[in-house]
Amino acid sequence: MALKIGFDNDKYLAEQTSAIIERAAQCDSKLYLEFGGKLLYDYHAARVLPGFDPNVKMRLLQQIKDQADILLCIHAGDIERRKIRGDFGITYDVDALKLIDDLREWGIGVSAVVITRFEGQGAARVFKSRLEHRGVTVYTHRSTRGYPTDVDVIVSDEGYGANDYIETSKPLVIVTGPGPGSGKMATCLSQMYHDHKHGTHAGYAKFETFPIWNLPLNHPVNAAYEAATADIGDFNMIDPFHLDAYGRTATNYNRDVEAFPVLRRILQRITGSRSVYASPTDMGVNRAGYGIIDPEAVRDAAAQEIIRRFYRYGCEYVMGTVSKDTVQRVQLLMENLGIKDTDRRVVEPARWAAHEGRARNKGNSGVFVGAALELADSSIITGKNSPLMHAASSLVLNAIKHMAGIPDAIHLIAPNIIEAVGSMKTTLLGARSVSLDLEETLLALSICAATNPSAQVAMERLTDLRGAEVHMTHMPTPGDEAGLRRLGVHLTSEPNFATKSLFEA
Repeated sequence: MALKIGFDNDKYLAEQTSAIIERAAQCDSKLYLEFGGKLLYDYHAARVLPGFDPNVKMRLLQQIKDQADILLCIHAGDIERRKIRGDFGITYDVDALKLIDDLREWGIGVSAVVITRFEGQGAARVFKSRLEHRGVTVYTHRSTRGYPTDVDVIVSDEGYGANDYIETSKPLVIVTGPGPGSGKMATCLSQMYHDHKHGTHAGYAKFETFPIWNLPLNHPVNAAYEAATADIGDFNMIDPFHLDAYGRTATNYNRDVEAFPVLRRILQRITGSRSVYASPTDMGVNRAGYGIIDPEAVRDAAAQEIIRRFYRYGCEYVMGTVSKDTVQRVQLLMENLGIKDTDRRVVEPARWAAHEGRARNKGNSGVFVGAALELADSSIITGKNSPLMHAASSLVLNAIKHMAGIPDAIHLIAPNIIEAVGSMKTTLLGARSVSLDLEETLLALSICAATNPSAQVAMERLTDLRGAEVHMTHMPTPGDEAGLRRLGVHLTSEPNFATKSLFEA
């Protein structure tokens, strides 16, 4: 489906930058700005706000980098549990390392890494040593005593005061981290405590993208945020403090609203004066809604993201990583918005491809996998598994042949190459099947491209698959998933295993 642009990055950038500068000017000397969401590669925002630059926040930081220090927080428990960032398939500690490298490439340095809720966890100690050996300054903060109810202890030398003070030199301090629950807010408040104790009147605010406060509670964009956080139980709600203070509705989410009374008391205790914020919405610096230029395109894109989350959680449920309640929460969101899983255009063609595979191989007890891909011109391409290739492999080869105008009868990968790779898998590597997964197929294609002009032309079209919608009737194998991720497609799959083998699944 041709992408309809629904978001203006330049308009958003101007609005958000102006709002941050205005908020910083309200502080006497320093503002701690907690960055909600992803600092880099915000693909969720790019999917629900078509046209949104996944790195627009970095463009903003480049404009104000001379005025800003950056602190990166990571929860010690996430390191210990090896929590995974879904869009990259990497653990949070690796994501933190990647973020430091990415920031350096943008000409922005990280002042320090803060390992939060640190209780001497082994994996966290290893991570700390690894960073320090590479010249990165690391601080550890323990869980805050008294939190969340005993403000007297929280705002004392036993609470925030027990944390080491992190040296910064700029008037704006960006506090970020991989994923929710990384300890960003506690780090900001701990810093504020130390600053005010030594006469520096620092302030606190939140850089927000979702939920978008000036869109309705049940708007698909806000529902897509709720779907994205269904696994941690977040939900959107009308900010009652904002409604009471101003008589206007604003959309916020449960954790911010629930924490606000305590947070307001903490801020009052730290600053020694009445908090400048009447509501959690007031704390946020969020101008994303002002960047929307095509509301209908945005609604459609957000609805598609909710369907993607539904499929993703379904797969995670059968893998045992989320509860059934998570899947049901997204189902309820879909029902409330009148969305069906088949509203994703690639779902039914993938199912039909699997049906065709079964029909042609009656009597075969194997698993038949179907896959479908939607190109930028709205064409739907399908593929299915065979004794020689996985469904993802045939799908990608069919797609690039279509885009390159190469007839189906022409082989992109020579049969003897497939045979050689298959033989190596079974005789040398001990695999049970010769069927090539997508990573193996792409390697074989690159070999053939050296001598086959058709393969070379087709291979050059691989980059055109970025952003394409893909659906599979079964969960991809590791080699298929890695290959599809590198191609940059938006993948969903049904919660079915592609093999009956427990080990290989």
